[in-house]
Amino acid sequence: MKPLHAQSHALLHKWPLDPRDALPMSLWDAASVEAATGGRASHAFQASGVEMDSRDVRPGDIFIALKGEAMDGHKFIDAAFAKGAVAAITDRAVNYPHVLVKDTNAALHALAHAARDRSDATRIAVTGSVGKTGVKEAIFASLNRASRGAAHRSVRSYNNHVGVPLSLARLPARADFSVFEMGMNHTGEIAPLADHVRPHIALITTIAPAHIENLGSLEAIADEKSQIFTGMVKGGTAIIPADSEYTERMVNHARKLGVKVVTFGRSADADVRLLDAIPEGHGGSLVTADLGSQRVCYSVAEPGDHWISNSLGVMAAVRAAGGDLASAGLALAEMGGLKGRGARFDITAVGGKALLVDESYNANPASMRATLRALGQTPAHRRVAVLGSMKELGDFAPRFHAQLAEPLADAQIDHVILVGDEMRHLAVELGRRSAASLGFTPSFAHCEGPAQAMAELDMFGLTNGDAVLVKGSNSVGLGSLVSHFTRDQK
Repeated sequence: MKPLHAQSHALLHKWPLDPRDALPMSLWDAASVEAATGGRASHAFQASGVEMDSRDVRPGDIFIALKGEAMDGHKFIDAAFAKGAVAAITDRAVNYPHVLVKDTNAALHALAHAARDRSDATRIAVTGSVGKTGVKEAIFASLNRASRGAAHRSVRSYNNHVGVPLSLARLPARADFSVFEMGMNHTGEIAPLADHVRPHIALITTIAPAHIENLGSLEAIADEKSQIFTGMVKGGTAIIPADSEYTERMVNHARKLGVKVVTFGRSADADVRLLDAIPEGHGGSLVTADLGSQRVCYSVAEPGDHWISNSLGVMAAVRAAGGDLASAGLALAEMGGLKGRGARFDITAVGGKALLVDESYNANPASMRATLRALGQTPAHRRVAVLGSMKELGDFAPRFHAQLAEPLADAQIDHVILVGDEMRHLAVELGRRSAASLGFTPSFAHCEGPAQAMAELDMFGLTNGDAVLVKGSNSVGLGSLVSHFTRDQK
C-alpha cells in the first residue's frame, strides 16, 4: 500500500474531482471576453458583473458602451469608471482598461451566447400578456431557495432585445438554473429573444389585449407569444395556460415544433390542475393542486385569483426544471409584491393607517380586472381605485376603458380617481350609469395627470382601514403618486 502522503499527492493530481470546479470564479476576465467577442483586451482584468447603464454600474462591472439611434454609451465611460467599472467594451481606444471590438452591440450578443454555452444551467423563459415579471420572480425564488443560491434571473423588466442578452451575459458559469423574461409590443420580437436564450422550458402566463394596437387581434398576440417555443432546445417543455380561449392555438404551435406540452389552470384536463383555493386572512390563498403524479398544498401570499393561476404555472415550471416543489411552496408563501407590481404599503390616514397597493408599472384590460377583483376581496372600510390610462390599445381604447365600469361595480369600489385622456371613456360610462341608477356605481373624479390625482386623493381624505389601489400604464406616471404617499414608509 502506498504511504498516506503518496495517496494524497495522487489525489491532488486528479483535481478537479468535479468538472464544475474547473469553471471560473469570476464572471468574466479579459481572456474570456476576448474569446467570446473576438476583441482585443488592453489590460488583464477580472469582472463580477456586466452593465450597459453608467448610472447602474457597481464596483467590479464591465461597462458595455452600446450605441443606439439617439445615444452613444462611449460618452459615459468616464462616469462608468467613476462608479467602479474594471473594464469597458468599446469600438474605439479609451484611456481605461477595455476590450476593443468592431461593434459593441454585436459584442453584447456574443458575450450572451458565450455565457449561455459555457453554463449547464437549466434555462427557463417566461412571456405572456400579464404577470411575466411576477411569475419570473416566483420561479427564481423557488429554484434559488432549493439550490442554495445557484439560480440566476433577469432583473427588473429586462425583457427586450437589449435586456435579454444583457441578462444572459450576466449568467454565472456555475449557475444551476436561470430564468429570463421576454416581452414584446410588435410582431417578430419574441423569436429572436428565444433564439438568444434557447430555453429548456418556456412558459406563457396568459393571453390578453396588451399591445393590441400594434398586433391587431388576440389571435395575433397568441401567435406571437407562441414564438417563444421556436428557440427551445430539443426535448424542451412548453408550459401553457389551460383556461385560455387560445390554449389549443398555443398548444398547436408547440407541438409543431416537437416540444413536450404541459398545461396549467382550472380546466378539468389541465396537467397541473387547481383542486381548491381557500382565501386566507392576509389576502392570499391556500391552494391545493393536482400535478398528476402527486397533489400539493401550499400558500400564496399574493392576493387575487390571478396569482392562484400564476402559482400553478410556477409549480409546473419548477417540476419541469427538476426543482423542489416544497421549496416552491415556501417561496410562494413568502413572496411580497414587487415595486409597481403589487407592493403593499401601510400609509398614514386619519385615525390610523390605510393600505396602498402599488400596481403603477403596467396596465391592460385583463390586469385591471384582476387587480380590481383582488381589491374587492380585500377587507377594508372603504375601497378606492386610482386608475391611469391603459396604453397601446389603439382603436380598442374607448371600449376597453368603458368596460371597466363593470368590474368596478362588481368589486364595490367606493371611489375612483381616473387619470389620463383615455380614462374619459370610463368617466362617461360611470356618469351614464350613475344617472340611470343602474345598480352600484362608485363616485368618481377625472384628472389630467398624477399631480391632480394626488390633490384629489388628499381631498377625498383617507381614513383608518381604507384600501387604495394605484394602477395604470407606466407612462401615465402614477409611480410619482405612490412615492408621494409612501415617502415616509419603509
